[in-house]
Amino acid sequence: MNRFVVLLSVLLLASAQAAPPPVAAGEIDRLIAAMGASGCDFERNGRWYPAKQAEEHLRRKYEWLRRRDLVASAEQFIERAGTRSSMSGRAYRVRCAGRPVVPSAEWLRARLREMRQPRSNPH
Repeated sequence: MNRFVVLLSVLLLASAQAAPPPVAAGEIDRLIAAMGASGCDFERNGRWYPAKQAEEHLRRKYEWLRRRDLVASAEQFIERAGTRSSMSGRAYRVRCAGRPVVPSAEWLRARLREMRQPRSNPH
């Protein structure tokens, strides 16, 4: 009976969906949403996609990582999901109107820095 309990416990733990800490999960969600609301284009495997499609793609990659307990911070999300194609290895890029094309990791890190900056209180 003890072997059964141990095996069941292992199976339950293996199937549990892990989530990053709440602060990290919030930052990741905001990063993904920022991409979707940016109006910028996202290059993946040599093809440009509108911001909303980029948001959907990044959200799918995040969910894949989260289910496998492979993302515990916004930095890990950027490195593991927002930098390059896991299929081809090609770097993702972001193209915003009036600005040079930049690697997606650079764009996402800049948004993360902006999110983390304390807001000044005018009073």
